[in-house]
Amino acid sequence: MKATPSSIRDVILLEPRVFGDERGYFYESWNQRTLKKLSIDANFVQDNHSKSVKNVLRGLHYQIKKPQGKLVRVIAGEVYDVAVDLRKSSSTFGKYVGFTLSVENKRIAWIPPGFAHGFCVTSESAEFLYKATDYWFPEFECTLLWNDPHLNIDWPLTESPELAAKDANGVLLAECEVYD
Repeated sequence: MKATPSSIRDVILLEPRVFGDERGYFYESWNQRTLKKLSIDANFVQDNHSKSVKNVLRGLHYQIKKPQGKLVRVIAGEVYDVAVDLRKSSSTFGKYVGFTLSVENKRIAWIPPGFAHGFCVTSESAEFLYKATDYWFPEFECTLLWNDPHLNIDWPLTESPELAAKDANGVLLAECEVYD
């Protein structure tokens, strides 16, 4: 597996070795030993699977207590995936990094604890999988506003996104709880 560091320390883009022929393909999407060698020493406790249609934007979510690291990938379609650094002591606090993840490129992104995370669907539909390092605790969930002008995220949207109420009502970075 090839690991490419992003512009934000600790967020890593992974590209698995894909073995394919006329019958199809095979690749290892998760291997604890391999990830540990790449400095991703995570204990995953929950798998999540979502399906969304074009222009759906989910996020930017995080848990202020019980933060989750996420290993994310797409198994159908394409998304633009975003991680925002909410670690106050980090030199990249308040900055974001974004990746295109798709069934075609088979990329996997590691989003460590301490980040808000979200994605928008750029294909007709997409299925998104992620492994999480902690359980979902709704009482600790926070939503950073997807279009906060301070973040200036360049979402590849052609029209206004479809949002859940909690995403439409997210808070600005200047007002949200962050990690020490």
